[in-house]
Amino acid sequence: MTDQHRTFVASEAEAGDRLDRVLSLRFDDISRSRFKELVKAGRVNINGAVVIEPNFRIAPDQEIAVVVPAPEPAIPQPESIPLDIVFEDADLIVIDKPAGLVIHPAAGNWTGTLVNALIAHCGDSLSGIGGVRRPGIVHRLDKDTTGLLVVAKNDRAHQGLSDQFAAHGRDGRLERAYLALVWGGLDRKSGTIDAALERKATNRQKMAVSTRGGKHAVTHYKVLSSFGGEGNKTLASLVECRLETGRTHQIRAHMAHIGHPALGDATYGSGFAASARNLTEDAASALAVLKRQALHAYKLGFEHPVSAEALKFESPLPVDIQALLTALKTG
Repeated sequence: MTDQHRTFVASEAEAGDRLDRVLSLRFDDISRSRFKELVKAGRVNINGAVVIEPNFRIAPDQEIAVVVPAPEPAIPQPESIPLDIVFEDADLIVIDKPAGLVIHPAAGNWTGTLVNALIAHCGDSLSGIGGVRRPGIVHRLDKDTTGLLVVAKNDRAHQGLSDQFAAHGRDGRLERAYLALVWGGLDRKSGTIDAALERKATNRQKMAVSTRGGKHAVTHYKVLSSFGGEGNKTLASLVECRLETGRTHQIRAHMAHIGHPALGDATYGSGFAASARNLTEDAASALAVLKRQALHAYKLGFEHPVSAEALKFESPLPVDIQALLTALKTG
């Protein structure tokens, strides 16, 4: 692909406005933040002279030219990995992620990721604003967490979706909900966990609640069902979790913090071996087959970043979690 050359003459209506703003209004397929970068990089000239200040005030009849560089080749290579596509148009794609699929390349996972699959599926349309190793990615799910995930396919969609995820639903546009099978019975049927998270000093792969800083993290939960063990003791619960923030391992770390880690979570629930011994034979067998945390992103709603249409999607529980749920119900 080659660089794009775009040229126009400023109008009277644009006089006095910022250069980056005028560019983003003239060419709405590229975000204002991207134009700021292009201006600072010397990719814009006015009447033949390079201008590197995004806040430069435009005068009428000035000829403005911008060179939009061709997308850099993505470092990850395209790989033919099947995708469960729930929705797709020219601007975005929604997939139902299976367990075991890593979102983007990183140490130990340079191939076989969702990004590799998306590059093969979407080609040059995939946004690179998130970086060459994370093109189009605006949120993520852990490797072994299943469920719905949206990816931007161009710069405009990336900016619009990023804004919504940054607001975490506070403006009413974004909705994310998860289903989790957790150990034990919760004291309250619903509640909020407001506890900052940071990486654990002794295990950088694990998040822990911080009392001296960390990143603000809030999870709202609601108990949907409870399942008994011996006597009247609740052995496990089906919980809906909604995020007010989006931190690494947030639901897993928060539920473990209040004493109810997800079933199958080797990182945060390793201390519940005794509880696992109280499962029925069928439930124990289903948990052994699961081999991961029983956590599924089952609901995703957002405003389409281009059309402004309200989109909502739901994903049924995957077979392995559903089998565990069924065994708990019948146990």
